[in-house]
Amino acid sequence: MSVTDGDTCFLPCSVTAEFLSSQPPRKVNWKNVELRLVRNEFRDLFLELKLPKLTNKYLLKGIVVHKKFIKEGKATIHFQEQKLMLLISNAPTSHLMNFLKTLYVKMAVQSSEPKMDIRARLLSNKEKSVDEVSPVTVKDLNKLNNTHTKSPAPLADKNDITPTSRKRGPNDMKDNKNAKRKRSLVLEMTPSSLTDEQKVVVQAALSGKNIFFTGSAGTGKSHLLRQILGVLPPDVTVATASTGVAACQIGGITLHSFAGVGTGKAPIQQCIQQASRPNVQQGWRRCRHLIMDEISMVDGRFFEKLEHVARAVRGNDKPFGGIQLILCGDFFQLPPVSREYAGYDKNKKGGAQVDSGGYDGPATFCFQSSAWERCGLESYELQEVHRQRDPEFVSILQSIRIGRVTEEISEKLTSTISNQVEEGGILATRLCSHTKDADQINQSRLMELPGEGRTFSALDSDPQLASFLDRATPVVGELVLKVGAQVMLMKNLDVGKGLVNGARGVITKFATEGGYPVVRFKAKLEVPIKPEKWVVKAVGGVSLTRRQVPLRLAWAFSIHKSQGLTLDCVEMSLARVFEAGQAYVALSRARALKSLRIVDFNASQVRAHPDVLRFYARFRRALRDRLACQPVLIPRRQV
Repeated sequence: MSVTDGDTCFLPCSVTAEFLSSQPPRKVNWKNVELRLVRNEFRDLFLELKLPKLTNKYLLKGIVVHKKFIKEGKATIHFQEQKLMLLISNAPTSHLMNFLKTLYVKMAVQSSEPKMDIRARLLSNKEKSVDEVSPVTVKDLNKLNNTHTKSPAPLADKNDITPTSRKRGPNDMKDNKNAKRKRSLVLEMTPSSLTDEQKVVVQAALSGKNIFFTGSAGTGKSHLLRQILGVLPPDVTVATASTGVAACQIGGITLHSFAGVGTGKAPIQQCIQQASRPNVQQGWRRCRHLIMDEISMVDGRFFEKLEHVARAVRGNDKPFGGIQLILCGDFFQLPPVSREYAGYDKNKKGGAQVDSGGYDGPATFCFQSSAWERCGLESYELQEVHRQRDPEFVSILQSIRIGRVTEEISEKLTSTISNQVEEGGILATRLCSHTKDADQINQSRLMELPGEGRTFSALDSDPQLASFLDRATPVVGELVLKVGAQVMLMKNLDVGKGLVNGARGVITKFATEGGYPVVRFKAKLEVPIKPEKWVVKAVGGVSLTRRQVPLRLAWAFSIHKSQGLTLDCVEMSLARVFEAGQAYVALSRARALKSLRIVDFNASQVRAHPDVLRFYARFRRALRDRLACQPVLIPRRQV
């Protein structure tokens, strides 16, 4: 049973049962448990705990659910009357969220239904049976909303769910509207926000196959990756990315940090020794699913070395030591950074590995390594573009992606120089090919503004690692702002209102309460921006946090740091791009042609790496052949 089957009444996980009636409390641990919501013949709700040789049922009455660590796949159900605590762990996070929401709704709806008295139960001729609970329906939600006065109390706090009836005191009635709003947010079931092509990738990931999925900018790769993370058991799944910011966006760790081999410059045997340190080795051995985001920026020689390390540390000769790989990225975007590595002989054909020497050639792509072939990756390409809605602009970007620029495309892009993308005092963000250029523009423009700047200092869990958090999070440790400063939002705050990562705005004032910056966004909203928290995983599974105002100066931004962002109004100069794919990354940040201004377009600066072009030609042929060989399945009749 998979999450995509839509069964929100089923949860695979591990469970620790703590029996509070005994002194001291007795604990029992179960792994690979199936939890189900079931009903008996009298429609009483039970939580069924099922193992191969054991089935327990617990009456869902008088319970409290603690969900503080739900994002880590953990929750606790406290059966108060039965003096029992069930500690759930290693549950797929999205599955766990929907399971708890279903539990809440079903208990709430049941509380409004008439009860069968004891005499009627005794006289009942119904056979003793247990039936699975059906998923939450619109009818359930409507029934609950229509009978909210009889429904469970609203959340006691953001970490607990108390789906039990209680007497409502005067304090509960003071803010009934807010309570109802909070309850509706809790009861809103997570919709299936995946397209059909994305669902196919999720099913492949759940099947245990090694997979690689790609797609042009704006096809929802990052969103799909987060969905995959939500359906895999968190205790044995490691999310990594080639850069700290990309890793932070998926709640993961950098690939180098997880591998435990430092920069990877050492010879292979030394890398194996580094990865064999107890805390690093434990991470390698526990891992069953390894996710690598932005795989296009991982050097092929480092990928090759990692594959050797995985087999050696795990004591398993299968590719990557038997770990399932889930790779994501677009090789037409930014390529790997060229570095020097030990263990590479430039004089040997194919870059054979040796015990000494050093890499001094250009960086290679992962698909050029022999490890890529050994892993037997099943590949997928996302075709549907979500960022841009204009078919003409999408077509232009697809041509730019492969380095093809016709006269018509050149004229269309050149004509954007007259676009008026500024609006309501919000200026276009200038995308620069070099980070230092963007930093200089931002600082000089900030200095030009009148008045004293206000400094917002980040609150870090470990101040000594501030420089690490600067690299690993999208916000800086010291942020200086003034009224009139052009800023960019660096975190999703309210997607429905357009307050998303990359939203552009200008500071209009500082709030009297708290002194937070008030930003007028291009979405016609003016809101105070309060500090938000970022969680970064470091070596050894340690979690570091940074709390900072989620803004950055946005007169200018580097193309490299803009990867993954969607920009409302953007201006760019493409005269100094120096890498294949850099012009495509810059252009694809814009939502539409009308929100884009190019000040100096040169078709000769648009290029795609020839090795990438050849790889995608082979990739698409193999993909067509695989799809042609798949049998046509007739869908089952819906019951």
